[in-house]
Amino acid sequence: MTFDQQLQLLVQSALLEDIGNGDHSTLSCIPPGKKGKAVLKIKQDGVLAGLAVAEKIFRMQDPDAVFRSFKQDGEIIQQGEKAFEVSTSIHTILSCERLVLNCMQRMSGIATLTKKYTDLLKGYHTRLLDTRKTTPNFRLLEKEAVRIGGGINHRFGLYDMIMLKDNHIDYAGGIVQAINKAHAYLQDKALSLKIEVETRTLDDVQTVCSMGKDKVFRIMLDNFSPTQVAEAVKLINGQFETEASGGINLTTIQSYAATGVDFVSVGGLIHQAQSLDLSLKAVVAD
Repeated sequence: MTFDQQLQLLVQSALLEDIGNGDHSTLSCIPPGKKGKAVLKIKQDGVLAGLAVAEKIFRMQDPDAVFRSFKQDGEIIQQGEKAFEVSTSIHTILSCERLVLNCMQRMSGIATLTKKYTDLLKGYHTRLLDTRKTTPNFRLLEKEAVRIGGGINHRFGLYDMIMLKDNHIDYAGGIVQAINKAHAYLQDKALSLKIEVETRTLDDVQTVCSMGKDKVFRIMLDNFSPTQVAEAVKLINGQFETEASGGINLTTIQSYAATGVDFVSVGGLIHQAQSLDLSLKAVVAD
């Protein structure tokens, strides 16, 4: 499915959850069809994300909604500024208000934290990846927020690449068996998915280097110290892409980047991000 198709499903499910059999607060006091205007106010500094999503949400409910942007996704924002103004039926504004805010606040928090990480990587070869440590049914927008913040989306799910992690390796009987079985599976199914394999020791790295050519495309160095990552990168010597993972944070990311590793993956981009403070306020004519 395309991004917009996935977003449509997300929005439908979220509105059903929120509205149920009717937005009775609005139905009780606002005449149907009455038009209104609202503005998105920024109450906290950060990086804006979710503006394009907000516009899509309003247009899904009212294709004739008038949406005026004052900012762009990825732009630095400051308290007191305005992000957008929307004109549509008041029923549409009020039914979409919380969904729009929930999306934009969460996405802006993730984009803000992601930018802190990517700023620290300036001047280094290393690039920043996200992970699958996401909120169920909200991965689409959390990963979009990482992209807006300057990070790179890793695999979206279990279906778009093969990632042989520690449990796969242990269940398969070892790292060699796991790689060979995964490679044979791809050939048998005529699938063009890439294989990444997690290594836990330098011996694992050596094993992949010796037997993984034309099978593996990236080696993950899981819970390696920066010193161990540097040793592994030297051992791999460009034969495979390299990714450091496990507990990397704002304090340690530059020490990992200094090793020359191709990627660092940080689950905390999403699960440690704090939502930004935004509000949607009615614009009432004097």
